[in-house]
Amino acid sequence: MSEKVNVNRKVLVTGSAGFIGYHLSKYLVDKGFRVVGLDNINDYYDINLKYSRLKQLGIEKSDAEKFNTKISVKNFSFVRSDICDKKSLNKLFNNENFDIVCNLAAQAGVRYSLSNPDTYISSNISGFLNILECCRFNNIKHLIYASSSSVYGANQKIPFSVNDNVDKPISLYAATKKSNELMAYTYNHLFKIPSTGLRFFTVYGPWGRPDMALFLFTKAIIEKKPIEVYNFGKMQRDFTYIDDIVEGLYKIIIGEKTKEAKVYNIGNNSSVELLHFIKCIETCLGIKADKNLLPIQPGDVSKTWANVDNLIEDYKYQPKTKVEFGISKFIKWYLNYYS
Repeated sequence: MSEKVNVNRKVLVTGSAGFIGYHLSKYLVDKGFRVVGLDNINDYYDINLKYSRLKQLGIEKSDAEKFNTKISVKNFSFVRSDICDKKSLNKLFNNENFDIVCNLAAQAGVRYSLSNPDTYISSNISGFLNILECCRFNNIKHLIYASSSSVYGANQKIPFSVNDNVDKPISLYAATKKSNELMAYTYNHLFKIPSTGLRFFTVYGPWGRPDMALFLFTKAIIEKKPIEVYNFGKMQRDFTYIDDIVEGLYKIIIGEKTKEAKVYNIGNNSSVELLHFIKCIETCLGIKADKNLLPIQPGDVSKTWANVDNLIEDYKYQPKTKVEFGISKFIKWYLNYYS
C-alpha cells in the first residue's frame, strides 16, 4: 500500500497473547507502530502456546508471568493484566495515552459457554464495559473490537449481511457479542466514542487456537485418532485466513474514516464445505482421516458465509487466501512447532 501512514500513534491490543491479537501486534510492530499488548494469559487452552506467541514478539515467559508489570522490547510493550481488573486498566490508560484501542480480549468458544457461562459475562460484558469507560475518559480516537459471526444465530439468509436481524442468538457467547455491539453504539451516542465492531468468520492459520477445527483435526489425524465431524459433515464455513484478517484490521486502524459506531463482517466472502476442508488437511498430511460423524451440537449453525461488501467499499478490504494455501501454511507451522 502506498498511502502515508502515521505510525506515531500508540495502539493498545488486548488479547495480545491470543491468536488474532498476536498476529495483529506483530504486524503493527513491523509497520513501526508503538504497540502495548495486554493479556491475562488464562488457561482456556494451553498457556505455553500463548507464551510462545509472546516470545515471537520478544517477551520472555519469565517476564510475561509478572502481573501488572510493563515489559518493553523496542516498540512493543506487554502487560499481563485483565480487562476485568478495572483499577489496573484505568491506571494503564492514564499512563499510556493511547490513540487507538483494539479490544480482542474475550472469552471465546461457543460450546465452552454452555458449561462456563459466568466466564463470558465477566470477560465479554463486564470487561468490555471497563474498556468503554476507559475510552470515554481518555480521549480514545477509535475503538476497534471483536464481535463474531455467531451473532447471526440460526439465520437462514445466505450470505450473512450486517443489515440482517441478529436478535436471536443461539449461544451465550453470541449473546455477549451482540451485547458488545449494542454497548458500543450506546457509548458512541452518549459520549461520541468512534467504534468499529468486526464480526469475525472462522479465523485460521499458523499459531491458531487449539480448540478450533483445523487444530483439532490435524492433531487427531497425525495421532491416527478419529475426528469428530458434526452435523454428519453437512457443515459449511466461511474460513478466513489470519493474514487477510490482520490486513483488514490494519486498513481500519489507518483509515480514520468513522466518527460513528460501525459494524462489519470480516471474512473470506465465500463458504467452504467442511468435508472439503478435511480433504485439504488429509492431502497436506498425506494421511486419511477416520471420521466419526455426529449430530450438530447445541449452539452450532450449519452454514456461515460473510457478505463483506461494506468493508470492501469503506476500506478496500480484499481477502485473497484460498483455503488450500492457508491449510498448508498452518500444517507447516504445526509440524514445526510440535516437532
